[in-house]
Amino acid sequence: MKDERQLKIESALAQIGSLEDPQTGGVTFPIYHSTAYRHPGLGRSTGFDYTRTKNPTRAVLEEASAKLESGDAGFACSSGMAALQTIFALFSQGDHLIVSLDLYGGTYRLLERILSRFGITASYVDTNDLEGIEKLRTPNTKAVFIETPTNPLMMVTDIKAVADWAKPHGILTIVDNTLLTPFFQRPIELGADIVVHSATKYLGGHNDVLAGLIVTKGQELSEEMFFLHNSIGAVLSPTDSYQLMRGMKTLALRMERHESNSLAMARFLQTHPQIENVYHPGLPEHPGHEIQNRQSSGNTGIFSFKVKDARWIEPILSHIQVVAFAESLGGVESLMTYPSIQTHADIPQDIRDAIGVDDKLLRFSVGIEHIDDLIADIDGALQAALRETEGAKA
Repeated sequence: MKDERQLKIESALAQIGSLEDPQTGGVTFPIYHSTAYRHPGLGRSTGFDYTRTKNPTRAVLEEASAKLESGDAGFACSSGMAALQTIFALFSQGDHLIVSLDLYGGTYRLLERILSRFGITASYVDTNDLEGIEKLRTPNTKAVFIETPTNPLMMVTDIKAVADWAKPHGILTIVDNTLLTPFFQRPIELGADIVVHSATKYLGGHNDVLAGLIVTKGQELSEEMFFLHNSIGAVLSPTDSYQLMRGMKTLALRMERHESNSLAMARFLQTHPQIENVYHPGLPEHPGHEIQNRQSSGNTGIFSFKVKDARWIEPILSHIQVVAFAESLGGVESLMTYPSIQTHADIPQDIRDAIGVDDKLLRFSVGIEHIDDLIADIDGALQAALRETEGAKA
């Protein structure tokens, strides 16, 4: 029997799947590769018929995800983008969405280059500006989609305020919780209807599994999402479901280290003479600091910063050694990305310029290495970049 006591999140994470196999008592839930399942008789089912619809390994992951996010149902998808596509399939021709202004480029690409073909439109706004949101509302507005903090400028939205605005209008509140995870932030507890994750990032945590997760609140919405998940079919494989669960077991430990390392790095860069701005909601100077502290129990391991001279970007990226120049985030290894030509290349130049994703901005996913090694690596790369540009001038 399952132990139904309410566990602290650290315990719930460590125990994912450990009580789900009473037949053998295995503390690690097995991988079920079977795509088909025998029926006990006509009109009878074990609960598993065909693996796209439901798979035992994936089901354990989905149930755990729903509990961690305080939702009613979880859905594991083959990528974060597959999860977004499944969510956006809720909407029809003529429907309108209100979306965070500082948005991951892949989400923008999906909205503007694919969903627009089907008559779904989106308007972009600072979602912390309720007056701005209200001005964009139309009779066809069906959802507000929030990233908080945003990627890469770490803009913070008051989730409860947006959800309280949306509910009387019959508008769904969808929150991308990739950067904070349920360990630090649970949007459904603040009024959100749907939470989405690129589980490739912090949930998986090891840069070795591609996955997306959806969590819904409410029976009707959960049933509709089950229909879409099964019909679209971009489901997570049994092996990847197992690997994602294994990564999630250490989420609490990893997020604590990510948070402490990123804050230490952000404070170091704040005082560095070659740095113009640091965008980290854990810093008191950040405009979203107070909201972040109110709705979240901690901070993510990713932040962005601007150097004073765009000519330093290339030498910085060529001189880092402990930190890898790579296009992802949330893994145990530290990664650095240049958003303007990588993650946000699909966002038009005028929008990038308006929000500040310019040629001086670097995004830093701080890993779990020793902070002294990370600071020495970044400081060395900054100094090397300065020497090279000064040498070029001479």
